[in-house]
Amino acid sequence: MKKMLSLLLVFCLLHAMPLCAHALSVSAKYACVIDMQTGQIVYEKNAHETHSMASTTKIMTALLAIENSRPEDLVTVSPNAAGTEGSSIYLKSGEKLPMGDLLYGLMLESGNDAAVAIAEHIGGDVETFADMMTKRAHEIGATQTGFKNPNGLDAEGHFTTAYNLALITRHAMQNDLFREIVSTKRKTTEGTNGSTVRSFFNHNKMLSMYTGCTGVKTGFTKKTGRCLVSSATKNHVSLICVTLQAPDDWNDHTRLLDYGFSNRQAKPLLIKDMPIKSIPVKNGDCQTAELVPTQDFFISLDEQEQQKLTLIYKLPSNVPAPMSKGAQIGTVKVLYDKQLLAEIPLVSAVDTRYREPIKPGFWEIFRNFLSFFS
Repeated sequence: MKKMLSLLLVFCLLHAMPLCAHALSVSAKYACVIDMQTGQIVYEKNAHETHSMASTTKIMTALLAIENSRPEDLVTVSPNAAGTEGSSIYLKSGEKLPMGDLLYGLMLESGNDAAVAIAEHIGGDVETFADMMTKRAHEIGATQTGFKNPNGLDAEGHFTTAYNLALITRHAMQNDLFREIVSTKRKTTEGTNGSTVRSFFNHNKMLSMYTGCTGVKTGFTKKTGRCLVSSATKNHVSLICVTLQAPDDWNDHTRLLDYGFSNRQAKPLLIKDMPIKSIPVKNGDCQTAELVPTQDFFISLDEQEQQKLTLIYKLPSNVPAPMSKGAQIGTVKVLYDKQLLAEIPLVSAVDTRYREPIKPGFWEIFRNFLSFFS
């Protein structure tokens, strides 16, 4: 009986422990998982070795398009774009459609023709746009990346690393429109301005397979192999997972995300409506007012990483009364390793009424007069 209890205890302990990176079995030749909030590497396998990335290229294409255009901008499809090989949303030469529709076609259906139409609209031609992509990637910190086209068709000098692609994705996921697009399972366009009504279906099965999945993009060519970038959020922790040349990518990502979530825990750094600062009040019915953040902020850092965390408060030296509860007084910036993670408003926790200043009496005036000559 004691032996059985001991075995049961060992079994429970093993299943309660976080997964070990060495115990992971993944088909991918190149893989990387990062914490979306801080960019910290959670798992890596040949993550800094270069390889082509097929249609996951379009993550950068979409980011550059969002940064350099508006969703309502009309794009005229050129014969070159309409004739692009590979996966397509069947654009017609001379057709005009909003940039927003092209972005959905780009990221859900992986339209190579949409990628070229976007590139020509923003860069003037594919080559110029590809140079813009490379420059932007390097600005983000993805310095081991080079682009030769906006769609990911195999080309000499078109490469990245699993880690670089994770960095690019992390930057893109900070954009509201990008996050909305890559989390959409199906989109039907309105077909305005004479363009065709189209229905787009997202090829990223992780959106249905994995609880908490929020994106991002699939990719495949014969030469490159299967590529996949996924993102997911659970219990205030957000992860980005990248695999390149991965025959069993769906299962790879399930294992890698499970591993990541088992090894990252988020703790509240700031709690909404909990006082974190006080500030002097001038001519108020109280001398100080407590300040509270307007939202919760969770952080997923281990003890060593916490040393790189900094809070910077931007506050006046004092505030005049009257002051209403909820009035913004300042902000607090959350920085990790000098990079800004969040800037959160700080507001007054109470109503503060104005109080008429007490005028000095005769003897106080007389004492002040005598002190002037002493």
